[in-house]
Amino acid sequence: MSSRITRTALRGLVVAAAVLSTACGAAPTPTAAVAQPAQAAAAAAPKSADAPHIIRGDTVTGDARIGTYVSTGKGFRTRTYWIEGPTGVVLIDTQFMPSAGLEALAAAEAATGKKVVLAVVLHPNPDKFNGTKVLQDRGIRVVTSAQVAAHIPAVHALRTRWFEARYRPDYPTVLPAPEVFGDATTTLEAGGIALTLRVLGGPGCSAAHLAAEFEGHLFVGDLVANGFHAWMELGLLDAWRARLAELAALKPRAVHPGRGASGDVGLLHEQTAYLDEVTARVTAARGVEPFDREAAVAQVIAELEASHPDFGFPYFLKLGVPAVFGQQLGEVPAGH
Repeated sequence: MSSRITRTALRGLVVAAAVLSTACGAAPTPTAAVAQPAQAAAAAAPKSADAPHIIRGDTVTGDARIGTYVSTGKGFRTRTYWIEGPTGVVLIDTQFMPSAGLEALAAAEAATGKKVVLAVVLHPNPDKFNGTKVLQDRGIRVVTSAQVAAHIPAVHALRTRWFEARYRPDYPTVLPAPEVFGDATTTLEAGGIALTLRVLGGPGCSAAHLAAEFEGHLFVGDLVANGFHAWMELGLLDAWRARLAELAALKPRAVHPGRGASGDVGLLHEQTAYLDEVTARVTAARGVEPFDREAAVAQVIAELEASHPDFGFPYFLKLGVPAVFGQQLGEVPAGH
């Protein structure tokens, strides 16, 4: 991020880094913003002892070939999807905790009676890539794009400082290294199915994104959070809206988000409306004179919590809202 970030903005980011868990990866925040101890950075990660759950069959289309593993609160309710083919199974995303990645693997293979042969990492954040090595160790090919892979080392280094001590031994210390399939949209065949991996046109909630397409099913990662507050660490809401427009143009039958229930194409429009609301509330708060940044951030967070009282992970806003202010004030260079 830019050295032009104000002292108040940096203070807000330090607080956010100290109380937030991660839901969506990004390029590293400034050194000052991550100087807090790693255990403090992870302190607000959900401590839920609830069990993961498994959904067999797509709840939108009834397609029995689609299944879902949903992690516990400690794993941030992260969804790993499976697609059953005639001869094997494909996983979409690998989970935050490697143990959860193995649970997703076991669930998919138990539900289908077939072996997982391929896994895909949709964007560079830990709940997408942390399970990479445990799957590779079992002979499963794990792939992503060149654009996504380029950001994994920096994101992994930052998140390791935040989380490894608290999650040990259930956090990868070795850099996750999915195989790079290339830098352009491609179709891979695995398990007897054809899966299109669409390289999207820029950043969104992460610095780079893929979407996976299979016969009208669209897997979008954390570009959509259904029933949860969005992870807006980068503050790049214009770019995020552009990614959602790219996805809507594909006219999917079903949209499968990184967090929250699957739905139809309306989920993309609902996410866009949420980002529009955040933008409008930040713009309005900036117009109050005299401008008190800390008060304005607190006001917008309170408004969003009141507007969406049932949304999960409201503490995501403590990092996301200051980042959106930073973008509007020109303090964070676009694309970083």
